[in-house]
Amino acid sequence: MSKPQNTKLVIAISSRALFDMEKSHQVFVEQGIEAYCRYQIEHENETLEPGVAFSMVKKFLALNQSDQQMVEIVLISRNSADTGLRVFNSIEHFDLGISRAAFTGGESPYQYVAPFGATLFLSADPEDVRQALDSGIAAATILPSQGDGSNNERLKIAFDGDAVLFSDVAEQVYQSHGLEVFSATEKEAANEPLPGGPFKPVLSALHDIQVHFGSKESPIRTALITARSAPAHERVIRTLRAWDIRIDESYFLGGMDKGLFLQTFDADIFFDDQSGHCDSARQYVPTGHVPSGVSNN
Repeated sequence: MSKPQNTKLVIAISSRALFDMEKSHQVFVEQGIEAYCRYQIEHENETLEPGVAFSMVKKFLALNQSDQQMVEIVLISRNSADTGLRVFNSIEHFDLGISRAAFTGGESPYQYVAPFGATLFLSADPEDVRQALDSGIAAATILPSQGDGSNNERLKIAFDGDAVLFSDVAEQVYQSHGLEVFSATEKEAANEPLPGGPFKPVLSALHDIQVHFGSKESPIRTALITARSAPAHERVIRTLRAWDIRIDESYFLGGMDKGLFLQTFDADIFFDDQSGHCDSARQYVPTGHVPSGVSNN
């Protein structure tokens, strides 16, 4: 099936990433699908609380102008239309501009991400995320996080490098041969751009929106927060230059903990492939785990 062509950024998101549905999910886990359906119908007029990705979604939708829609959010849910009514009631309550949805009645919804033309899929279900990644779509598992998004109007998105923005070819060298060989290899290949990773299309789409608004007026700010350090930094910088993609801030931490840097950047969301970095990050900011590359084999 060919992917629909879009001039806007389309993001597919699950109901559990958008709203706090832990109570109802616990009913499903402990009592089964029938009890879950009854619970949702009985509470369908009770507004769901915002979830981990809510702030990010709200800021994305605020980018849309009266004459041009820059971003579309579509809901992809394992709910049925019946049990999903509570989700749409909550969307209406918060005045979110979300009108398209797929309710799959318990089936894995990832296969509907591509027909919607989505560049990014965010879900609380790790298996759905893995399947989306395997099909070539950028995807992340939204983790329970302490932070609820940036405190300012600007949308701030942070990315790890290897296995997220870039492929994991360098990470494979590091894990197989250690830091010394990795550093030497990356220095030698400094002028050779890294292959793109699963989130390159996401960064490219964000860059296009930034160009539309202009650098001074851009409502989006991006950051690269990587465990790399000199001399392995040069290949990353030259890769972004070769892609002709702007990234606003870059931090080469040389293995330091990322959490406090993300808190200082005030990220609305951070994407990383390594569980350890995600565990640190989610203590401070909304975090998505990208189960790609050698670290997740």
